[in-house]
Amino acid sequence: MPVYTSACPRNCYSTCSLRVTVEGGRITALDAHPGNEATPEGPCLKGLSYLERVEPASRILTPLLRGPDGNFTPLGWDAALDLMAERFLAVRSRFGPQAVLYYAGSGTKGMLNGAGMDFWRRFGGCTSTYGDLCWPAGLEATRLTLGDNRHSAPWDLARAGLIVMWGKNAAETNVHQMLFVDRALARGGRLVVIDPRRTGTADKAALLVQPRPGTDGALALGLAHVLIRDGFVDRAFVDAHVLGYEAYAARVASWTPERAQEATGVPAAEVEALARELGTRGPVTICAGFGMQRYTNSGQTMRAILALLALTGNLGRPGAGWVYANLQSDVFSAVKDPLDFYPPEVPDGVARISISTARLGRDMAAQTDPPLKAAWVERGNPLSQNPETHRVREAFRALDFRVVVDERLTDTAREADLVLPSKSLFEQTDVIGAYWHPYLQIRQKVVEPPGEVKPETEIYWHLAKRMGLPSEGLVPPGGEEAWLEARLSRFPGLTLDRLKEGPVLAPGAEEVAFRDLAFPTPSGRIELLSEEAARRWGVDPLPGFAPPEESGPGPYPLRLLTPNHKNSIHSQFITLDVIRALDPGPRLLMGPADAEARGLRQGDRVRVFNDRAELTLPVHLDLSLAPGCVVAFNGYGETHGGSVNRLSLGRETDMGHGAAFHDNLVDVEGAR
Repeated sequence: MPVYTSACPRNCYSTCSLRVTVEGGRITALDAHPGNEATPEGPCLKGLSYLERVEPASRILTPLLRGPDGNFTPLGWDAALDLMAERFLAVRSRFGPQAVLYYAGSGTKGMLNGAGMDFWRRFGGCTSTYGDLCWPAGLEATRLTLGDNRHSAPWDLARAGLIVMWGKNAAETNVHQMLFVDRALARGGRLVVIDPRRTGTADKAALLVQPRPGTDGALALGLAHVLIRDGFVDRAFVDAHVLGYEAYAARVASWTPERAQEATGVPAAEVEALARELGTRGPVTICAGFGMQRYTNSGQTMRAILALLALTGNLGRPGAGWVYANLQSDVFSAVKDPLDFYPPEVPDGVARISISTARLGRDMAAQTDPPLKAAWVERGNPLSQNPETHRVREAFRALDFRVVVDERLTDTAREADLVLPSKSLFEQTDVIGAYWHPYLQIRQKVVEPPGEVKPETEIYWHLAKRMGLPSEGLVPPGGEEAWLEARLSRFPGLTLDRLKEGPVLAPGAEEVAFRDLAFPTPSGRIELLSEEAARRWGVDPLPGFAPPEESGPGPYPLRLLTPNHKNSIHSQFITLDVIRALDPGPRLLMGPADAEARGLRQGDRVRVFNDRAELTLPVHLDLSLAPGCVVAFNGYGETHGGSVNRLSLGRETDMGHGAAFHDNLVDVEGAR
């Protein structure tokens, strides 16, 4: 029986390498691939659930057309292509190409994703989105401070003397990282977790610090105060490699442990103890999570946390550093369409308008020149996963024509006029990078698509033909391997055949990031003082702290956190039978004291609300939460009673154009 090399392309830290066994045209086993040192233990439950996910019985197998009664009926490809050509060309003729919204999410990784914008360039342009729902505030904070988003190889973590998981629950969201945490602990290292929740990761920690959500920047300033006050600063490193130390020392002089306690709720003694750990137990690696940078103050927060490593000289050394986004495998940016984090000032020669992903519903409705009339959505589910989902739904429904490409009827697909069936990862060859480990990997075609499923590249090629657009440069049916080889040719020895043998370290990959202590910032140093931060984003050039915009006394006293479900990635897996068998369903996690104050008991149906929306959920008492915090996992949609993102406001982070999901105050009461 044939066994193929492949990799999981989901928007997930691990990007696990796989060995795929095929028997009789069906995938029968998914196992670990030994060629990836970062993922030696193989796929998680989500990865194993592909055995169900790719089965035809669980997928859309033909184009679906919405009828006047709102129900979907199958449609042949010829009719679907004719309909799209007619409707999109009519919109372009009357309103211009920017009247079409091209929304491409990050549900799957791959070089061939660039085929989408290649098509819309030939169409004459479109309206696209800038920013990202996931991590751009942290990306921008890292770029401003270090000059680049790269970190050491995952296995370097085993050399750390102190690991700080700051707002990260690796035991659920980056399971392979825990292997290297365990190795570090076995060598005498220590683990500290900073999180308002006690998570599975925290169960291994020597110290759990629970700040109020959105106050991590204040904690970092308090820690810096103690490091400087008590002489834990590596002055030789700072003098040689850090810009802005004296100004930053003056900034944090007033951030005593007592002031930090007032801002964060963390006892001053814990601030002192954690600072001593950072100052004396090196080498130190800080692994920062994504949820922590989903506040309106999060870019400055991430800069303040990075400053702790700069002060103590914990950059460019084995076992030390900043683990957030390792883009060392992103070597194809010059030959594929990049993810636009910024509104394009000169949008690469096409008539393109960009609107904010974080404010998607509001910006769609506000666009008037031209007004949006049609949309194409792929690799995303904005009617479930974007902030203010009710506004996104209203804006989507106001369009004249909506096309969604997906494997399943998501919340967004259910609102479409035409749904196109998309391929699975095993039905078209592609090349993918990662953002935790430094490997390039192949995602091989190992089975034929079921039913009438076509890869997106093939849909675009046929649609271009129908519209009379030039198809040169698009990926023709069956031509993806030649297209990929042409782009790999820039890198000697990097071929599809080589990738089929196993994962390949990206050209130029470093095991220890910044080991040469060369930082590609304007000054060539680690920039605690960043004039670019002030110029581009209007923030203080030094890291500072301001409370999240939605905080303080008011009618809604509880902070709603909406992390990922451990067995799903947003809405991508949560409907599968194998996942549902282990899933208690949507619920609200609440500390006993907060529940008692509202007269609530375990299992009560409660109304979670603010002035934007409400949800009704069963309450689950949870001793792991800091007071004033409640948790509802994201990923559930309208078929589960509604998305948690009904309750969030569409607004951006302080830098990077991220989505400030966690600036989200609510109250809870018994449901009537």
